[in-house]
Amino acid sequence: RFEFCEPAFVVGNCLEIASDSHQYDRIYCGAGVQKHHENYMKILLKVGGILVMPIEDQLTQILRTGQNTWESKNILPVSFAPLVQPNRNNNGKRDTVGLPPCAVRNLQDLARIYIRRTLRNFINEEMKAKGIAQKAPPKRKRRRCRRLRINTYVFVGNQLIPQPLDSEEDERMEDDNKEEEDKDHSEVLKAEEPPRNLLREKIMSLPLPESLKAYLTYYREK
Repeated sequence: RFEFCEPAFVVGNCLEIASDSHQYDRIYCGAGVQKHHENYMKILLKVGGILVMPIEDQLTQILRTGQNTWESKNILPVSFAPLVQPNRNNNGKRDTVGLPPCAVRNLQDLARIYIRRTLRNFINEEMKAKGIAQKAPPKRKRRRCRRLRINTYVFVGNQLIPQPLDSEEDERMEDDNKEEEDKDHSEVLKAEEPPRNLLREKIMSLPLPESLKAYLTYYREK
């Protein structure tokens, strides 16, 4: 359904990023940035990129408009814990954090994305022509708790003995509860059925080798 790249995670201090790291289109910092680290964070932006970070108790949005020009505006007042300051190792040097390289997709991956997008658009046009609206998957309903049956108590001597209340109203309530439970159970079973994957069906019907079909039906190589 989606064609965004797989995220990559790196553990380390963002104030120790290697100097040869590439720049980014979007950056968000989830901790308070000290004023003397502001320029360090802005250098990580590409021209046209946007940086959002809390600085001096203000959530600030910074747009890089040129090599040496930025536009900043305050969004709202906030209170964040400050960034952890970098530590030096035993040799007195900082441990730099290496970020993953920016890899360009290969031709095979780009072709797969284009084919899937073309088939998806074709399916959407078919559904619109037939007047079929795309429905979201049904939500699972909560199963209702069964009501407790009311008992009566009879004194026999010094003892209190519970006795069932056998009445037509109580039996009707029990039958209604049973019908509701059966109905909820059948709805849950229906909701658990996987939705129909039209894109997969369209791919499998194409006159292509099985290896290519398997490649097209998965977003990433398994």
